Amino acid sequence: MAKYERRLQGNFDVFLKKLESGILKGSISASYEDGSDYTINDIRCAVRVYERYSMIGSNRVSMSITLIGHGDNLFVSAITAGGSQAVFFKINTFGESSFLQCAIDIIEGYR
Repeated sequence: MAKYERRLQGNFDVFLKKLESGILKGSISASYEDGSDYTINDIRCAVRVYERYSMIGSNRVSMSITLIGHGDNLFVSAITAGGSQAVFFKINTFGESSFLQCAIDIIEGYR
């Protein structure tokens, strides 16, 4: 499992759309699996789950992204999982790291 979190400033809807499109365009095998949106008062939360095929690991890797927004204050958390073929411990996390790097590049590019 690999994780990346960041606080930043911006428009919630614009940033979410940039994340969604960037992740799906970042890999030919990337797919949107499911998502959830929630608003309470002026706090917004969007959760998205993506998958893609990892050629290095010959399996699928998932990434969950949570975006919290309060005004123009944003917090994003991206967590990847999967990508290992071992039974009891992880021996190959290249697929996870690569998928996470796609999100990191989008997030850092927005800043």
